[in-house]
Amino acid sequence: MPSTLPLADPAPASGELPPSVAERSAARTLSVYVHVPFCRVRCGYCDFNTYTATELRGVTQADYAAQARLEMRLARSVLDSAGVANRAVSTVFFGGGTPTLLPVGDLAAMLAAVRAEFGLAADAEVTTEANPDSVDRAYLDGLAAAGFTRVSFGMQSAVPRVLATLERTHDPARVPTVVRWAKEAGLQTSVDLIYGTPGESLDDWRTSVREAVALDPGHISAYALIVEPGTKLARQIRRGDVQAPDDDLQADMYELADAEFGAAGLRWYEVSNWSRDAATVSRHNLAYWRGQDWWGVGPGAHSHVGGVRWWNVKHPAAYASRILTGQSPAAGRETLDSPTRALERVLLESRIADGLPTEALSPEGRVAVAGLIADGLVNAEAALRGRVVLTLRGRLLADAVVRRLVG
Repeated sequence: MPSTLPLADPAPASGELPPSVAERSAARTLSVYVHVPFCRVRCGYCDFNTYTATELRGVTQADYAAQARLEMRLARSVLDSAGVANRAVSTVFFGGGTPTLLPVGDLAAMLAAVRAEFGLAADAEVTTEANPDSVDRAYLDGLAAAGFTRVSFGMQSAVPRVLATLERTHDPARVPTVVRWAKEAGLQTSVDLIYGTPGESLDDWRTSVREAVALDPGHISAYALIVEPGTKLARQIRRGDVQAPDDDLQADMYELADAEFGAAGLRWYEVSNWSRDAATVSRHNLAYWRGQDWWGVGPGAHSHVGGVRWWNVKHPAAYASRILTGQSPAAGRETLDSPTRALERVLLESRIADGLPTEALSPEGRVAVAGLIADGLVNAEAALRGRVVLTLRGRLLADAVVRRLVG
């Protein structure tokens, strides 16, 4: 089952936010994340907050768009009451789950609600995730007509045996077709890959990387498989049915991907993400990494505004119950103090190619930079310009770098 929510302070039923969130809000961007928690099947490695049809306990997918629109109306009221600057939304991201299990009209209606409540910036980036077997040409044309600008396909692998281990249901031969349809509809394209699946060889991974590159997408994400506690995969590994991912092999896979992507003109802009150019980066994800404001709509969705972070109740039935009675769906929240915000800035901004300003570090952190350069983990030239930028080796050991920077 999906992982549990964090422990924190209770959130008020009204959703009211403290006045502090308004401070300097005009200088921050605003994004909206819409969590669509429905999947046909749950993949064995996944611990996302998702539900199959048999787990919905009296609520239906058909009612979800209307409920999400009610939360958007609540969001507008809460932000206005807190005195937060009224900003047009710069990015919208529909994730899940599988957002494209819903009719395209439902996604269009939810996007229309974002536009109605907040306004959309003229150059707004609007993305949905999609499984390759959950869309057809008409669906993609409908997304473009509704104002979506980008679609991110869950490719994961081009090798059927690897997909079977991950319990992904799509035919890899379909991926080039849906990517072509998306481009013909005028949508930017991204594909997601996973490496380190039990039984996946370096040659298997090379096949997937080259197949992804051959699609000529503007963006590729490549994530190391993480075995999350409580998942089916974790139980399989514990029983010895499959082998645990090998750290050394995953490092080799990352280096292979970076080399292949680079040769194809894709450059890393975050440890797990590569793009064709500045126009094809995921601006929504950059908003997270740079600590901007975002409102997360839907069951289990997380939000962050002005140093206050909160998260919604997880089950769609609990979410519907609160929304339909005019209550905030927030289950808990926390106000980040200055040391926590400083720590999170190091954790997040050190992962992006633009790097972290050395002035954001503590005196001890600035001293640590010299040792990280000597160890080949931080780029010396960038450090001279006042930025902490990871080398390729540093990207492989990003967590260790952060530990040294925060001392």
